Amino acid sequence: MSVPEPYGALIQDARAGHGDPQARSIPTHVTLLPPTELPAEVLPKVEEHLAAVAAAHRPFRMLLRGGGTFRPVSPVVFVRVEEGAQECRLLEADVRSGPLARELAFPYHPHVTVAHGLPDDVLDQAYEQARGFRASFLVPGFSLSRFDADEVWRPWRDYRFL
Repeated sequence: MSVPEPYGALIQDARAGHGDPQARSIPTHVTLLPPTELPAEVLPKVEEHLAAVAAAHRPFRMLLRGGGTFRPVSPVVFVRVEEGAQECRLLEADVRSGPLARELAFPYHPHVTVAHGLPDDVLDQAYEQARGFRASFLVPGFSLSRFDADEVWRPWRDYRFL
């Protein structure tokens, strides 16, 4: 799910400012399904599935506030989803079913990444800066994104809640 402007750009700029090499190639978002390689022939079933998932959910308010980290398990600092986390969990479970059913490497935890794979001192600084972040907005739906040849993730199709 995309984080709308101006908040998306603020987080992306912070991520770039920390030296995260992926900052400009990944739009600011809350992941519902980790990157999943799919053969082209299953795409129509996936699109049908995602449309049905979106139709079964309603818009909800999201509050992003404060920092968190997955360290020491994973070198990630993030902004916490304080309000809307339960809706994200329900949505993630529905998305990760049918043609998109798969096991996860880690339990699902809705968040917005602000630094990933950087030295500990940079992750510490990112965490301190994320602690003061706050954004509230309505989530109207989600997007299916694709990884293009230029190694940039781009939203490809939007799915609106009813």
